[in-house]
Amino acid sequence: MAHTDSRTMRRVLAREIAGTIGLLTDEHDFRAMRRYRSFTFDDHATYLKQMEALLRTRALQGSHTTVALFDPEEYAEFCEQKGLNPDIPSTRTRFTAHVALTGPTLPYEGQPLADLLASLVDEAVRQATWEYATTLLARLGACTSCGEDIGRAAFARASDLLVRILDTAPPGDRHLVCSVTGPPETLVAALHATDTGSELELDETEALEFTTVLALGLATESPGGLVIRASAPGTPDRVYGWRLRAYGLEPLTAGEVFDAYCTDVDSGDLISPESNVDYCAPPDLEDEKPTQGHNH
Repeated sequence: MAHTDSRTMRRVLAREIAGTIGLLTDEHDFRAMRRYRSFTFDDHATYLKQMEALLRTRALQGSHTTVALFDPEEYAEFCEQKGLNPDIPSTRTRFTAHVALTGPTLPYEGQPLADLLASLVDEAVRQATWEYATTLLARLGACTSCGEDIGRAAFARASDLLVRILDTAPPGDRHLVCSVTGPPETLVAALHATDTGSELELDETEALEFTTVLALGLATESPGGLVIRASAPGTPDRVYGWRLRAYGLEPLTAGEVFDAYCTDVDSGDLISPESNVDYCAPPDLEDEKPTQGHNH
């Protein structure tokens, strides 16, 4: 009886343990892990099926599982830095615990694994974009003429512009995209604001990432743009935007917005405009130029 009670208690305690699973999201990463003898899977599709079955089983048992992105290159670096043998399961577990603290993770909530993988990759791209933009902003240093921290001033300017854009938008949910072109690659950040009728609800992490990318574009005077789509029941969606200019935003005309949305980026061919969408000029942001700004 005591033995049975112990087993029952252990099962109850097992449900209390939150676990993290490191996932190899694509075939390339999966092949990289196959060089380790202790990694016994031969086929990525089979690996994903088994992983999904494990996640479902844990969910049915009442266990909460977080899924992290397992990057073989980062794993090899981690093992080298820590002096660990990469070809034993316990090292992979240790790396997964490390990634859970430092990298992108998502909770498993019963969604199809394909959806979870796509969301996890998106999360990783978002985090990498934010970290990269933050690093570049910090490297800009102080303005030679006024001594002001360029990155900090640009972030404050971007925060101010974002507030004005949201405040002047028509009622409804708002989806914003900011892109900044520059070496070595284009950075893109998105922000979704939900209109509850009494207030706008934002994801704070998304807002931080969006503001950082916008700030980088403003501070470096890189080519780029910001577009917003406002959606409310019973009315056409309104789409408008700005191009990034020296420390500010320059309104796009309705025609420029239409061209941007209705031209294929690769071929230059026209694409049919969406139905029930108004491509329009943006509302006035009032003081678009900083009153005491320096063109750093």
